[in-house]
Amino acid sequence: MQHEIQVPAPLLNDDGSLFEAGYATYPILVYDRSLIKGGKMRIKEWDYYLIQNDRYAVALTCDDNSYMGMMSVSFIDLEHAKEITKSVIIPLTRGRIGLPSSPAYGDIEYKSRRVELSFKHEEEGRRLRVLFKRFKGKEPFECDILLTEEPRDSMVIATPFPEKKTAFYYNQKTVAMRASGTVWYDRKKYKFTPGNSFGLLDWGRGVWTYDNTWYWSAAQGMAGGHKLGFNLGYGFGDTSAASENMLFVDGIAHKLESVEFAIPKDANGREQYEEPWRFTSSDGRLELDFKPIIDRKAKISLGVIMSDQHQVFGRFTGFVILDNGERLNIENLLGFAEKVRNKW
Repeated sequence: MQHEIQVPAPLLNDDGSLFEAGYATYPILVYDRSLIKGGKMRIKEWDYYLIQNDRYAVALTCDDNSYMGMMSVSFIDLEHAKEITKSVIIPLTRGRIGLPSSPAYGDIEYKSRRVELSFKHEEEGRRLRVLFKRFKGKEPFECDILLTEEPRDSMVIATPFPEKKTAFYYNQKTVAMRASGTVWYDRKKYKFTPGNSFGLLDWGRGVWTYDNTWYWSAAQGMAGGHKLGFNLGYGFGDTSAASENMLFVDGIAHKLESVEFAIPKDANGREQYEEPWRFTSSDGRLELDFKPIIDRKAKISLGVIMSDQHQVFGRFTGFVILDNGERLNIENLLGFAEKVRNKW
């Protein structure tokens, strides 16, 4: 059973606990950083954009985890299965980066000697500009990207943590916006055009417990003459009120029950991320095979801080069933699937 939040309200009660757990299709609960009771150094806020076409993708991250912030850029070459990621770490940010309290409004601007970043709302859509110096050798990375045709519906979820009353996860994922713009990387110019380029936003705010593993997958493109996107995920927090699994067809949400990520394993039980995966939903409305292209992996261990990430880009083939019972076949839809464990 999936509980839909239908009445606007503050995200948190006076004691810092989550007001209501469940899902929505727009950010119906109001986030206010000043009401958090879970410890100021435990607050985690981020805006993550992924822009892609069939040949290459760009990921842009701005986050403030209180004890540190990070500005990160990735360029993923899907034709040649190569990627490069560079990040700038800012110590003891404690909210001073100034990430907005809603994904619907508020801008982000950050500037240092190494990186200049701005995520802004304009009349046409979301404007993403980044200059990252010495990105590959001495050469910079630069982009100017516009996201338009924001869908009517998005995936919004409010999740509590049973171990800690004042911990919560509030998240919106907006999938399959049209993308246009230019990227300069390694002395080459790359174009995104709205006919074949799409962008998503992962907007997250919360207080998490220390050790968590999550699974997340998203894809965006065209299928059966429709603009199609999906968001799938699970792994941490108390998700008994709702899952974050949704299909988006021409901007309209179709809610799914739970979805399992079947990652292949070797004889010793180690996950083989670059072998084909399988995705199935408990309600029988999603069956997908996933053929990986590249595993964008990273592992960092710094004492009490650890991150083990596998974000695998590839193509999905299978079918989904919409709320009205219509079956939509999917063939070679570009997207990603990831497993991440963090101690932070």
